[in-house]
Amino acid sequence: MTTEVERVTTSKRTLEPKVLWLTAAASFLVSLGVFLVLSMAGLTAGFDIVATVLWAAILYVALSYVMSRIVEGKRKATDRLVAGVVTSAFVIALLPLISLIYTTVADGLNRLDGTFFSSSMRNIVGEGGGGLHALIGTLEVTLAASIISIPIGIMTAIYLVEYGRGKLAQAVTFLIDVMTGIPSIVAGLFAFALFAIFFGPGIRFGIGGAVALSLLMIPVVVRSTEEMLKLVPNELREASYALGVPKWLTVVKVVLPTAIGGIITGVMIAISRIIGETAPLLIIAGLSTNMNYDLFNDRMTTLPVFVYTQYANPGRDAQAYLDRAWTGALVLILIVMALNIIARILAKVLAPKGQR
Repeated sequence: MTTEVERVTTSKRTLEPKVLWLTAAASFLVSLGVFLVLSMAGLTAGFDIVATVLWAAILYVALSYVMSRIVEGKRKATDRLVAGVVTSAFVIALLPLISLIYTTVADGLNRLDGTFFSSSMRNIVGEGGGGLHALIGTLEVTLAASIISIPIGIMTAIYLVEYGRGKLAQAVTFLIDVMTGIPSIVAGLFAFALFAIFFGPGIRFGIGGAVALSLLMIPVVVRSTEEMLKLVPNELREASYALGVPKWLTVVKVVLPTAIGGIITGVMIAISRIIGETAPLLIIAGLSTNMNYDLFNDRMTTLPVFVYTQYANPGRDAQAYLDRAWTGALVLILIVMALNIIARILAKVLAPKGQR
């Protein structure tokens, strides 16, 4: 019985990297030129950077495939085509994020000044005013929610991974899964109903918003911490037990330090998840144009609520309200970015020496 083996010939010639880079640059310039002409001719609403990058990626994939087919052969060209499609998919996935950041920065810089960070909206109808009261409210409410959620979330994860067995652990896991899918407005309604029992139906204060946000934050902390603890090798635990170290001390001295980098990252993800919430805070924390530093007394505004109200309820000078809304959104993005940078630094500093 004979079998025929198909020979696949490949060319020894290859496209140099600089040729591919020049092709990418040429594709972008062509796309840029086309959309600039369309914009100046009035055929589009304005210059569209997203469409420019998208069509530049498509043009680059097509050109690189044709050149590779001519120079390198079919097999290499197919490989470059697949690689180009995957890379283009990654670029396309980034386009909404790039567009969001570009728009927020472009429109938010109009009011990113000292007045915005030094004044509130008290007695402000048109231009002027700022978001100091909302910034303070965001930091205090988020800090309070983190103080509530982080210890509960980490200890729950430790129980599930290190101690949890049987029906109780299964019930806790099920409840965590359910809490992960709870709509944020339900958390606000729960916090409002809880505090209304003790303080009356008109209660509005910052700590109520922190409790509502903690309901959204705890499941994220539990899940991320649980996964990080599961990644710790069992050999480390067994080595500690062999030396006579009790289980609780093994968790504190071996397991947690090994997983600390991932735990901090998960906590930052949870904070980023709640810091932009609006619906629960509208219900329980309320809205105020005055400065309020007391979490346990009176209404407290956060940046997401500030952005929403500035956009949804503009006054006579609508542009002034929109400028403040965009600046509030930009400040919120900068806070999240700063938190992530701090988290990365802490993860490197606190990680075991072998993981740095």
